[in-house]
Order: sequence, then structure tokens, then C-alpha cells
Amino acid sequence: MPTTEDTVNHGWLNRRAEPSLADVFRSVPIRNSGGWLRRALAFVGPGYLVSVGYMDPGNWATSIAGGASFGYTLLVIALMANIMAIILQSLCARLAVASGRDLAQACRDAFPKPVALVLWVFAEIAIIATDIAEVVGTAIGLNLLFGIPLELGVIITALDVFLVLLLQRLGFRWVEAFIMGLLAVIFACFFVQIAMVDPEWGAVIRGFAPTTEIVRNPDMLYLALGIIGATVMPHNLYLHSGIVQTRAYGKSEAEKRQALTYATMDSTVALMLALLVNASILILAAATFHRAGHVAVTDLTHAHGMLEPLVGSLLAPKLFAVALLCCGLSSTVTATLAGQIVMEGFLNIRLPAWLRRLFTRMVAIVPAAVVTLYYGAEGTGMLLIFSQVVLAFQLPFAIVPLVMFTRDRAKMGTLVAPVWLTLVSAVIAAIIISLNVKLLWDVLTGL
Repeated sequence: MPTTEDTVNHGWLNRRAEPSLADVFRSVPIRNSGGWLRRALAFVGPGYLVSVGYMDPGNWATSIAGGASFGYTLLVIALMANIMAIILQSLCARLAVASGRDLAQACRDAFPKPVALVLWVFAEIAIIATDIAEVVGTAIGLNLLFGIPLELGVIITALDVFLVLLLQRLGFRWVEAFIMGLLAVIFACFFVQIAMVDPEWGAVIRGFAPTTEIVRNPDMLYLALGIIGATVMPHNLYLHSGIVQTRAYGKSEAEKRQALTYATMDSTVALMLALLVNASILILAAATFHRAGHVAVTDLTHAHGMLEPLVGSLLAPKLFAVALLCCGLSSTVTATLAGQIVMEGFLNIRLPAWLRRLFTRMVAIVPAAVVTLYYGAEGTGMLLIFSQVVLAFQLPFAIVPLVMFTRDRAKMGTLVAPVWLTLVSAVIAAIIISLNVKLLWDVLTGL
């Protein structure tokens, strides 16, 4: 099994960092010959795996509910979450390239064992919450396209482990190609749907302007926090810091700086493109449901059924279902990788991919199956939104260590984050924590 010895050793607890995702560690070659474009293209891929978090089924539920209830108002939250994601993912790439550690390994090597174990528990909760959204979303997609009952669809989702195994056996570039293909289908589906509904573009533009109403209205704040949780997802921070290391960049400072530049470009472009999809979900809901006065649309099945009469076309609901299923499949792959990174990094336990995936999926299936059996489609919609709020509450436990590590010159060496980047990242962490506290206060006081 390959290992890597960090050039930056000070500040860590004198532990050797095992490679992240050992089977694909440094498996993508980086050629020094040729122009900069060829080298940059070698780094294209990890950012698109991260961008899946923008359009997973949980994000659909929060964005549809937000658009249906408040029109285009929450588009500013989607934009803000996108900016947050770009900055935080750049820190993940910086941590990986500078220290040779993913975020889970860094937490294990920097904190006392009890603290690391607590952070591991929070990370696992975040992954389970993500997986619940995938289970429900994929099951709904199967139901809408093929008429498979939700209860059976939930069970079928456990079989997706074989898809992940096949892709990993073919090589990491195949994993990336599969994800990018699904993202292209999702983008095309929403492009056509937005063209069909013809939203009020002036209102769309105004929706990107900030308003204090979001903070003053508890219902709006709840959905806003859900959108942030669905976009800036905790497992993405662990994921990106691990999969960046699939690139076989050199160990010199110049090569690491180049790798950091290209990795940051990859994630930034991918997240900018993903914003189009993320915003499209909310715009679609605002232009159809909110415009028609249907402000209480919370579940995906209900949304799908209303598209045809509101849009006046059979194509719109079909595209909706195809995009939803693609979202569930793509999220499956990224959650599996994130789960491996978290368990291996925090506990230094290496399980076969199929066993790790099966364990996580079984834990997620239980609440999904119970809610589906007792509450039906409406209950699954509420479960999706709740899972995203849970993710938002887990974010500080991943963001704060990330900011701490990347600002520490002893840990990062010459690739330490500049002061301005640390300050901006700290502000992001403070905003998310403040939103969490405000939402918790509203819930406890019954406002």
C-alpha cells in the first residue's frame, strides 16, 4: 500500500499520513510536457464531484419549497451559498496539497483522540443525513419514471453499491466521467424546463439582491438554512480534500503551487456551473407553483404532478423525473467516496467500498422506509428538508477545523492561506453558526 511522507511535519502530532483513498491515490498522471491547458485539464474532475452537492435530492426539496413559498426571494441565498462553497472548497484543496492530508486525517492528527472521535461522529451524522436524501430522492425518481412503489424503491437503492464498485474498478477517471455525464443530463433537463416556463427575468434578477426579511421571517430562515445545508455540505469538505490527491502532482513547492492553482480553478468553474442548476430548481418552482398560488409545495411527487397542468406539456414532468434520478445516482457515488474518506481518515480503518456503502445505506434506509410507509410522499418531502437542516448544523464542525488548519503556517508551510482568505472563511463560519443559533432560538421559543 503506498504512503506519503509530508514535507510539512511541524504542528501535527508526529503521525505519518496514510494516503487518502489508497486504491486511487496519485492514479491520475500529470504531464509536465505540453501547454498549461493540457496540465489544467488533468485536474478537471474533482470539482464536478463536489458540485453534485448543489443538486442532490435534498437540495431539490428545499429549493422547491423556497421557490413555491417565497418566489425568487431566496435566490440570494443560493448565490451566497455558492460563494461560500467556492471559498471553502479552495481551502480543502489547499489543505490536501500542502499537508498531504484530507480533512479527516488532519483532524485525527491535530486534535486529541476524544475530540477527533466527536468530530468523526458529527461527520458520520452528516453523511447519513446526505444518504437519507439520496435514498428518498432516488426512490421518488424511480417511482415517477417507472411506477415503482416508494417502499420498493427505497430497498432498491441499496443495490447501487455495485455501480460504485464497477466505476472504481475501471479507474477514477471513469468515476469522474460518469458524474460529469449525469451533470450534463441534469443541466440539459433544467435548461429546457426553464425555457418552457418563461420566468419573469426582472424578478429573477431582483431575487439575487439581499433582504433582511429572510432573517426576520422564521419560515423563510428555516428554508434558507436548508438551502445552505444542501449546498455547502459537510461531506463535500472531506470529499474534496481526499479526491484532489488522486492527481500525481510533484512534491516540489512549484509543482504544489501549480497543483493548487489548477485544483482551485476546477472547483470554482464546476461550482459556478452548478449554481445555474441550483438556481434553476428554485426559479422553476417560483415560475410555476408560486405564480399559480401553490405556496405549500414541499414534496417532489406533488411538484412533479403539478408541472404538467401548470406548464401545459407532458415533457416538463418527464424531464423533472429524469433529472431527479440522475441527481440520486450521482450523489450515490460521491457519498460513498466521502464515507470512505471519513472512516479511513478519522479511525484509520479501511473497509471494502461495498461494505462501507452497504453499512451507510442500511442506516439511511431505516428512517426513509419508516417515513415512506407511515406518511407517504408528503412525509418524504419533509424528511428531505429536515435532513438538509441537519447538514447545516453539522457544517461548523467541519468548517472551523478547516479554517484553523489552513491558517497555521507550521502545518501548511509556504502554502498557508493568506490573511484575507482566512478572514473571509472565518466570516463564513460565523454567518453559518449565527444562522444556526437564530433558527434554534426560533424553534425553542415557538416563533
